[in-house]
Amino acid sequence: MATTPAEPATILVIGACGQLGLELTEALRQRYGAAQVIAADVRLPQQPELLHGGPFELLDVLDRAHLFALVQQYRPRQIYHLVAMLSATAEKHPQVAWKLNMDGLLNVLDVAVEYKVAQVYWPSSIAVFGPDTPRTHTPQLTVMNPNTVYGISKLAGEQWCEWYHQKYGLDVRSLRYPGLIGYKSLPGGGTTDYAVDIYHKAVAGENFECFLQEDTELPMMYMPDALRATLDLMHAPAEQIRVRSSYNLSGMSFSPQEIAASIRRHVPDFEVSYRPDTRQQIADSWPRSIDDSRARQDWGWQPEFDLDKMTADMLAHLAVSV
Repeated sequence: MATTPAEPATILVIGACGQLGLELTEALRQRYGAAQVIAADVRLPQQPELLHGGPFELLDVLDRAHLFALVQQYRPRQIYHLVAMLSATAEKHPQVAWKLNMDGLLNVLDVAVEYKVAQVYWPSSIAVFGPDTPRTHTPQLTVMNPNTVYGISKLAGEQWCEWYHQKYGLDVRSLRYPGLIGYKSLPGGGTTDYAVDIYHKAVAGENFECFLQEDTELPMMYMPDALRATLDLMHAPAEQIRVRSSYNLSGMSFSPQEIAASIRRHVPDFEVSYRPDTRQQIADSWPRSIDDSRARQDWGWQPEFDLDKMTADMLAHLAVSV
């Protein structure tokens, strides 16, 4: 379903209604012009600016024929494939998650080869690591034995991306995102989602019950840094991209008690309780901090936000929207 007249689009964003997709589509349209960025998702967006701010297509990435027809129609030079079932939800629906995460990626890689798409972007995750991985300053190359469906699918996806690059010369690029925190969308079923929800509760004047233990330290990143990292990676010269599986990426690491303390500097009466659930086991298998020196060396990555700077910005934006 095209909501604007078809024009020679240059970028296709699949999964545009998700947490990352919503903001990445907006950033790409600001950079290249609304008509040049096709937003696509399996459902209509709730955000009117995504639906009416540029071309939009309904697309199930598992519908291979429709995907190929769409790429043939628009002939994008870049595809951002952001569709995935996240960690906590995937544990409840493992076979559905595997099919979506794997077959969706393979469909995109195949259509990119078929129609000679110049670049493909696909996000990986810190979920590719596992309980035997060094948890502090986790290196780029290390033991990787994920024990979640999401992590297994992301690790397999990394290997497929590298294989398509070696086999077909496809310029596919990827980042291992830590937990992403932003104010424009609600949590989407991930283990790190508490760090989004906690800000919404604080601004609403509500108490927060955290599903992780108070001292569970995990790598996190504020959405503006994630967007900048993604665009910087995609605009780096191909010869600088020396990792074709997925780059480690780091912004900050903190625990629930640390983010709560940061919020209390602005909302002194904010209260947090802790009731760990099954997501605690997932978090316990993930790194506490990430070594992203390869990204810094290869294409100049450098984060801008720390915890307190992010907290101030999150609370300011959420307060305006209340």
